[in-house]
Amino acid sequence: MDRLKGKTAIVTGGCRGIGKAIVEKFASEGAKVFALDYVVPDKVEDFIGEPQLRDSVYIVQADVTSEDSVNNAIGEVAKISDRIDILVNNAGITRDTLVMRMSAEDWDAVLNTNLKGAFLCSKAVCRKMMSQKSGRIINMGSIVGSIGNAGQANYSSSKAGLIGLTKSLAKEFGSRNILVNCIAPGYVITPMTEKLTEEQKKQYTDNIPLKRGAMPEDIANACLFFACDDSAYVTGQVLHVDGGLAM
Repeated sequence: MDRLKGKTAIVTGGCRGIGKAIVEKFASEGAKVFALDYVVPDKVEDFIGEPQLRDSVYIVQADVTSEDSVNNAIGEVAKISDRIDILVNNAGITRDTLVMRMSAEDWDAVLNTNLKGAFLCSKAVCRKMMSQKSGRIINMGSIVGSIGNAGQANYSSSKAGLIGLTKSLAKEFGSRNILVNCIAPGYVITPMTEKLTEEQKKQYTDNIPLKRGAMPEDIANACLFFACDDSAYVTGQVLHVDGGLAM
């Protein structure tokens, strides 16, 4: 199907993990997709496996914590496309440790990437979306933004902040037909979570009613719902995609 045919999408953190799955899903649905990332591959074929999708995917280097870098990246997008229909604020990092051991630098690094980055990217695209009188902004949250998690005070705070940002932008932009929603994954099997011990992985899956972690494609499918016309009357919402973990 071509549910995103003629659309232009930007996915931050788009060259790996969940971001890569979203890039591939959007491209398979007919979108022109710009994968923004801090560390980028030399060529699209280095991270997009399906040859038929590669002509629809573009790589742009960007540091989402820097307003100048974000604006430059959006400028690169504008050289290729005169539209910006979808922004997925997916870029995120972790610096996990207990608060008593957490440095101010680790706090700032996570908040700057996960929350400030989403703010800067949303600000950078909103004028274009307003002039089009249409757009979708999808923020990648986490269930820990709703329930918290020991050892992740910085990460949980950044994801809780994304919920507030989502709802505020939904109210600011709604009159211009710009829809803003948030996806809150639970345990997702990615290179980031592969760093967990086998005991930690088992603890997660034992507590999930569906008894498995999500694949990146599960999150990409939810992202597609918010990006396409199926969600034309949905804004300001947080969708938990967690196998029932946080219910």
